[in-house]
Amino acid sequence: MEKFERTIYNADHEAFRSSFRAWLDNKVVPHHEEWETAGITPREIWLEAGKLGFLGYHVPEEYGGGGVDDYHFGAIMQEEVSDAGVIGSANGMTLHNDIVLPYYLGLANEDQKKRWLPGMVKGELIGALAITEPNTGSDVAGVKTSGVKKGGAWVINGSKTFITNGINSDLVITTVRTDPDAGHKGFSLFILERGMKGFERGRNLNKLGMHAQDTAELSFTDVEVPQENMLGEEGMGFVYLMRNLAQERLGMAVGGVKVAEAALRWTLEYTNNRKAFGQSISQFQNSKFTLAEMATEIQIAQVYVDRCIELHCEGKLSAEQSAAAKFWVTELQNRVVDKCLQLHGGYGYMWEYPIARAWADSRIQTIYGGTTEIMKEIVGRSLTK
Repeated sequence: MEKFERTIYNADHEAFRSSFRAWLDNKVVPHHEEWETAGITPREIWLEAGKLGFLGYHVPEEYGGGGVDDYHFGAIMQEEVSDAGVIGSANGMTLHNDIVLPYYLGLANEDQKKRWLPGMVKGELIGALAITEPNTGSDVAGVKTSGVKKGGAWVINGSKTFITNGINSDLVITTVRTDPDAGHKGFSLFILERGMKGFERGRNLNKLGMHAQDTAELSFTDVEVPQENMLGEEGMGFVYLMRNLAQERLGMAVGGVKVAEAALRWTLEYTNNRKAFGQSISQFQNSKFTLAEMATEIQIAQVYVDRCIELHCEGKLSAEQSAAAKFWVTELQNRVVDKCLQLHGGYGYMWEYPIARAWADSRIQTIYGGTTEIMKEIVGRSLTK
């Protein structure tokens, strides 16, 4: 099936893609199985990524970054990580770049930028974002972690869970309720640093998929956090979170298309070569129809996501558009991967086949970053009165 030509990337973007993909193929793919078994990606690979300029592409040069404020580069990294099938090993880096760093770039004062950004660009300081709690998921307003002012510091108590980069992270943007009576205006963001007394990490969670991505529980017991570690203004935390969620959800849609595309590619190769009843599996009508449906839907998704990338780079992507992209593409991703596993037959259930890993890695996509149901609620509110 002939694909539509993609026109959103220029020559510089494609040169970056080639460089990043070569690094993934040489330095990440060969070790992916080892890191999946270990349940974590070694910090050394972060240092190498930083040295090669793959971290902080949008951080100003004065802080050691690439100085290129262009989300196309982030989208390319997400696409290649997804296409290479190493989401567990490298997804933490895309989160560091495109979910965590924007908070620093948009909210940090000059002293904070000088203090943290150079290390984050080098891979010496790994970032994380801690919102979800044991009893609070998509409903951000339900956060219970509390902060009480004490002199020139804040005493923070509470816990977080399902935190990506939770074990490796050195700097954790933490959502804290600083005014229990102010509703949505009662949240603030703090940077909790590795080594702070009372800041403990729980177990590295044993997930269905994405095993190499460390995902942890965090707990805070009377952690004294200095005022200079508050990110942005007091009481503005909820607003800041809502402002940054559009890019986070777009990134999930970007990766979702590429996982689906990779799954289809593997399945075409398998069904063209696998014989049953004297012919290739791909020649059966059911197989042809299933493959045709998937190929068509993936192209439709790619066109929509590409338009969302363009709008985002122009500063015009709405919360509703990103929510629509997130829920529709991640639902498509799961449907495609599941159908592709089915077409692999018994081999699709074997862990050594990439389709089995893609199935396990993909299932979380319709849950984290806001469930499909929450995304539909966001879109629905824009349609009804």
